[in-house]
Amino acid sequence: MNTATSAPNTDAKSNKRPTIIAPNLDGVSDEQISNELKDWANITKDYQVPNMKKSIIQILNSLIPFVGINILMYYTLDISYALTLALAFISSFFLVRIFIIQHDCGHMSFFKSREQNDAVGFICSLFTTFPYKYWARSHSFHHAHNGQLEDRDIGDINTLTVEEFKELSGAKRFGYRLYRHPLVLFIIGLGYYLVVPLRFPLIDLKGWEKTKRQQLVNNLVIVALYAAMFYFIGIDFLYVQGPILAFFAITALWFFYVQHQHEYTYKQWKKNWNYVISAIRGSSYYKLPKLMTWLTGNIGYHHLHHLNSRIPNYNLVKCYNENPLLNKYVNTLTFKESLSCLTSHLWDEKNQRMISFRKFYKLEKANAL
Repeated sequence: MNTATSAPNTDAKSNKRPTIIAPNLDGVSDEQISNELKDWANITKDYQVPNMKKSIIQILNSLIPFVGINILMYYTLDISYALTLALAFISSFFLVRIFIIQHDCGHMSFFKSREQNDAVGFICSLFTTFPYKYWARSHSFHHAHNGQLEDRDIGDINTLTVEEFKELSGAKRFGYRLYRHPLVLFIIGLGYYLVVPLRFPLIDLKGWEKTKRQQLVNNLVIVALYAAMFYFIGIDFLYVQGPILAFFAITALWFFYVQHQHEYTYKQWKKNWNYVISAIRGSSYYKLPKLMTWLTGNIGYHHLHHLNSRIPNYNLVKCYNENPLLNKYVNTLTFKESLSCLTSHLWDEKNQRMISFRKFYKLEKANAL
């Protein structure tokens, strides 16, 4: 087992605290952390039991406001489209909550019954437009391989190591830098993801045949539903639904990004990879105001979700509060601090941290790489 590189509490040059609240890992190895958290399964097992009442309440307090705001948006079209867009922004967070329900159903954690999870998950997909079974399986792949440098092409944001970027030609370096630009990543790249990978069976792995068929059926139902809505409502349907989906998708991608692209994340080759470390250090705790935490279905407690994906989202807060041991080594980010993740471009294997392009070129110029 490799020894974890220390996450310093101060920047050696500026003597200022880093933008991300990283745990002090001086002299603490991955093996020590794993041993300290070896009972994680027993600690979390009581929290992974779904509660039917809580599940139903979450469905109601997510779906009813979403539908209600959507109806209100149609009435505002004749008043002010700016008001419509403002309501779309609010509505998008209730769509995030619907997506979290779909997400939990895909993990079989929202209900005890597989049939109930699959039924509700499929219904949620008609609102989110993310095909239920296909996305759930690719997301499960992400959970099983989070932080593995061999598997960065399924359910993850492509991230090159310093050495890989160093070996690229000038043109390929430009291409990667363009890909990692926020406008490309969160607008163009996101649009591509919604239109291509979610609609066409691009994952070509053994045993995915049934999942691909399910993706096709799910997408056909979504297309039929949206075509019917457009037929009966007209162009107003696009004016209302379009911005909601756009705001929702950007928010969802942002959360996924900051939860795994923070400075002191965890990435290893398979021979050195550790599941517990990938969950605790490779995922962040996104510390947000209570309202925002509620609106995003507690997904900010991402280290606990990766540690045990069978915990329903409504039990994550309790698990966090009652088990400080599980939070001892997690990277904690506030919203302000998470903005620094936009400059997390390359994985520095030597120092076990994400660095910016600016830092890379500075080191390259000084021949320090």
